[in-house]
Amino acid sequence: MEKQTISATQRRRRDVHIDAQLNAPKGLRPALTRRSNDRFGRFTEGVARAMGTPLFLILLTILVVTWMTYNTLAPAAYRFDSAAIGFTALTLLLSLQASYAAPLILLAQNRQDDRDRVSMEQDRQRAERNLADTEYLAREVVALRLAMKDVATKDFIRSELRSLLEEMDKSDKANDNA
Repeated sequence: MEKQTISATQRRRRDVHIDAQLNAPKGLRPALTRRSNDRFGRFTEGVARAMGTPLFLILLTILVVTWMTYNTLAPAAYRFDSAAIGFTALTLLLSLQASYAAPLILLAQNRQDDRDRVSMEQDRQRAERNLADTEYLAREVVALRLAMKDVATKDFIRSELRSLLEEMDKSDKANDNA
């Protein structure tokens, strides 16, 4: 048997490549890994959605009842699972289904938790922006109110005009009497 030798340069290149993959943030890893993870994640969500439907429960119930009925009523030569030993094959089949279903459902829940976390962060940022906008508008309203105290209102102008008219009337009467 011939032993393969790896040169020190090749070993360093391999180690650098592995380190680069492990040390790189998730977004900088190769796209192929991301795509396959995303595809598997969508698959797990599809399985979780399908297993949580009434149709799945109805079909599983029909399968179990059919299995048990066939293996109880069929001639002994045609049975593939014995009722005498507690439908061992059915039990194993259901255990296998459950052993795969639980992790797939957990993976789907983790993806949903990640989406919820991102959504909550976006909601928090949006709420902060809304609060900042509201505070800005409140300051602007206060500034306008302060500025309006220095501006003449309609009532003030009317009262000034009336007093001017009264003074003019008095001066006209005074000129007429003289």
